[in-house]
Amino acid sequence: MSRFLMVDIGAGTMDVLYYDTQAELHFKAVVQSPVRQLAEAAARLPGNLLITGHEMGGGPITSVLRERSREKTVVMSASAAATLHHDLALVRSWGIRIVADQQAEELKQNKKYSHLKISDLDEGRLERIVKGFGVPFSFDAVGICAQDHGVPPAGVSHLDYRHNLFTAILNQKPFPDALLYKGDEVPATMNRLTAIAKSAAALAADEIYVMDSGMAAILGATMDVFARQKEKTLLLDVATSHTVGAAMESNKIAGFFEYHTVDITLDRLEALLQDLTEGRLKHDRILREGGHGAYTRKAYGFKAVEVIIATGPKRKMVANSQLPIVFGAPLGDNMMTGTVGLLEAIRRRKGLEPIIYL
Repeated sequence: MSRFLMVDIGAGTMDVLYYDTQAELHFKAVVQSPVRQLAEAAARLPGNLLITGHEMGGGPITSVLRERSREKTVVMSASAAATLHHDLALVRSWGIRIVADQQAEELKQNKKYSHLKISDLDEGRLERIVKGFGVPFSFDAVGICAQDHGVPPAGVSHLDYRHNLFTAILNQKPFPDALLYKGDEVPATMNRLTAIAKSAAALAADEIYVMDSGMAAILGATMDVFARQKEKTLLLDVATSHTVGAAMESNKIAGFFEYHTVDITLDRLEALLQDLTEGRLKHDRILREGGHGAYTRKAYGFKAVEVIIATGPKRKMVANSQLPIVFGAPLGDNMMTGTVGLLEAIRRRKGLEPIIYL
């Protein structure tokens, strides 16, 4: 096993890493995220819209479709409509018509609609990127990460549901790679990762893996040169949509927090990092503040921290921090943090030889 393809699907970018362990070669690309590309495609299409496909990351495309529905007819398949919100009654209240997937397929023949298929994974686009590296589009393993809130049972918020799913796993195995799933292992309620795994099954790959992007970024940051031979580290990934902070001890997660990047300030971020190591973060309080939540397994104290590493496309937020933050670049590239985490999770899962990510 030597040929690996890692794909980190974010809100702003899609980061692609091809890694050949036998040839000791790697190639990488950072391109526009699928959701931004598809939002622009939807905005260019004329008139009434028919949207088919699978649940994917929302945000920009949600805004485009809501705006179009005020002027024209927008029809979505039920599977695609989950991209906008899992409460389909709410989506209908925006003036968007939702039909069964089969009916949507039949409507593709109706010329009154401009059709767009949405998905986090576009095999054709990915193939063009990889072939641009000058390598074959076939792999021993493909890993893909994205954020999935999951579909909670009635009465449970999606943030609590995702938090409870993660903490149940981390309480048993406190390593980021515990959140790596083989394609057929994804919990049924994790709709987005399930859709990605199904789409990836069409790729020329022997094995498919998916993972939460926050956990992938945490693991990737631990592979940075600044983290080598360090026992207690603070890791911060400031991504386009979400910011994740994690305290690590001997490769184990001591705790973490997660926020929407737009909802956090530098002052609050500095306080969160210190409170995380001191064991002062409370999940409910973080939720009340508008965050995604917090988890504490162990508090080892801020004075014990040996290094604070920041990664992520929006990490310039901490450029003027009063804390001694260094800027990480696993595999020599800040934007490869998630893909490196994916690769390392798969390497550990399969018991392969260590990789030095310099």
